[in-house]
Amino acid sequence: MISPMVFGMEPGFSLEPGFYFLMLATAVASYFLGCFNGAVIVSKYILRDDVRTHGSGNAGLTNFHRTFGGPLTVVVILCDVLKAVAALLLGTALLSSPLGAWGAVFSKYWAGVFCLLGHMFPCMFHFKGGKGILSGGTIAIMIDWRVALVVWGGFLLLTILTRYVSLGSLWAGASFPFISWYCYPDPVIVALAFVCGGLVVWQHRGNIQRLLSGTENKFTLHRKHS
Repeated sequence: MISPMVFGMEPGFSLEPGFYFLMLATAVASYFLGCFNGAVIVSKYILRDDVRTHGSGNAGLTNFHRTFGGPLTVVVILCDVLKAVAALLLGTALLSSPLGAWGAVFSKYWAGVFCLLGHMFPCMFHFKGGKGILSGGTIAIMIDWRVALVVWGGFLLLTILTRYVSLGSLWAGASFPFISWYCYPDPVIVALAFVCGGLVVWQHRGNIQRLLSGTENKFTLHRKHS
């Protein structure tokens, strides 16, 4: 249950039952938007060669670029960005009005959680999706420029300096809940932020093992040749 006091509402304030239906509708719609995985769709249905059978087996932008490269990488980027934009705009449209300014923030985090779940665990692709960096980064941008600055700034700096995309990604996931906590010190918002960041870190658990063992691949602009 959402406590109205969390959002600075008056003690007598209560949400209409229909609001919880809108929360459910937002969650379902955001999940299915997240399931629209560009790397899988482009590789499987356009290139006829599922990206998940190559490289790391991940259905994300990095593995797609390493495996196929080419202009279709831009299509994958657009898919991951636009689905996150659509999910958060939908959440804002459905949920922000009853809760005012805080509702606008809550709606983005709420939709963001389910969009990431859809991206990482798409039901139509056997629950085997991507790691959520591009979609998650888009969510950060749409939430707050301060959140985006910390998440993207650390990601780009670490990736450029080390050429390990995974290291930058781990920073993005780990820093997201803490900068969210700083910007929005609200228990519900912080809890949702920890779910988002935790999902990203969890999806990179294999990368953590390879980083520790020194076997992680470094990023290159040129795709690998078979």
